[in-house]
Amino acid sequence: MNIKSKLLLGAALVVALPLTAAQAADPDLIVFDWAGFEDENLLGSYIEKHGNMPTYALYGDDDEAFQKVASGFKADVAHPCSQMVSKYRDAGLIEPWDVSRIANFDQIAPRFLDSAIFKDDTGVWYIPTDYAYTAIAYNTGDVSKEEVASVDVFLNPKFAGRISLPDNTDDIWSLALLATGVSDWTNLTEEQFQAGAAWLREAHPNVVAYWADPSELSQLMAGGQVQVAWTWNDSIALMREDGHAVGFQRQAKEGAATWFCGYVNLKDAPGSEDKAYDFINAWLDDGSAKGLMDGFGYASTNTRAMEAIPAEELIAADVSPIDTTLLAQTPIDNQMRDRMLEEFEKIKAGF
Repeated sequence: MNIKSKLLLGAALVVALPLTAAQAADPDLIVFDWAGFEDENLLGSYIEKHGNMPTYALYGDDDEAFQKVASGFKADVAHPCSQMVSKYRDAGLIEPWDVSRIANFDQIAPRFLDSAIFKDDTGVWYIPTDYAYTAIAYNTGDVSKEEVASVDVFLNPKFAGRISLPDNTDDIWSLALLATGVSDWTNLTEEQFQAGAAWLREAHPNVVAYWADPSELSQLMAGGQVQVAWTWNDSIALMREDGHAVGFQRQAKEGAATWFCGYVNLKDAPGSEDKAYDFINAWLDDGSAKGLMDGFGYASTNTRAMEAIPAEELIAADVSPIDTTLLAQTPIDNQMRDRMLEEFEKIKAGF
């Protein structure tokens, strides 16, 4: 299945199917995951060992996923991005992984575990698996490189009504903070918070749509309604696969955001713990890195696997290293993140 059909199907399933019936396969392992990640190319060794895929329940937003688990939804593993892990830990919803059972754990780049939220003297609570960037997508036929040299392109009246921003707290605030000179959001001051909120309010009138998933944004840009957007790598991969002329500016003057996601081991899980480890081992297999990059435009946290991929392929997928300011979407204080969420909802509503 190619990128377009996979992501479109994933988005449709999230809307159309009951949560517990999203993708039924192996009943002994329920994976709670982002729509589109039910991809055989990521789980070769699991399928080889067990003969089929796990059962998938799908979601489209990190906050939605957390609320469902906190409300009692049962699965074996879930796929939050890094800034959400503290919420799962604080709520008592997860338990540590036994890393002695994860063959390639030592291949995970150390920077992805550099937080006491992920790894402390009580164990390893999070297995980072995938990462990429949030940066400026633009229609290369209508927008010049000079016009996207700064994230202030989102304030440019020339593109009023032709801009799309993410309907996602973490990504929208990474943009606002970079735009106002903040590259580390772990200890925001009141002044920095207010400056970011003011910038978002200034950008809001230019926004024609806040996109909820990559397939939605790719359709908006392909149809010409949107010329400039703040987005992830997979939107770019989708549009390029479909033949659209789109650029990805990861080195704007103010920088770009980088994020990573991974798997947590849910407490009181209904399925097989052994299969949960088979699942995470399949994800971290060297061969899965190519499937992740080709299918999603994302990079693997497995350093050995990434080093084996030719440099020109990394560049083409926009996952090559870049020399710019990066705001890492790492965990922040939960009260501050809740405040960001509330403020963003007000801004979208016009307040």
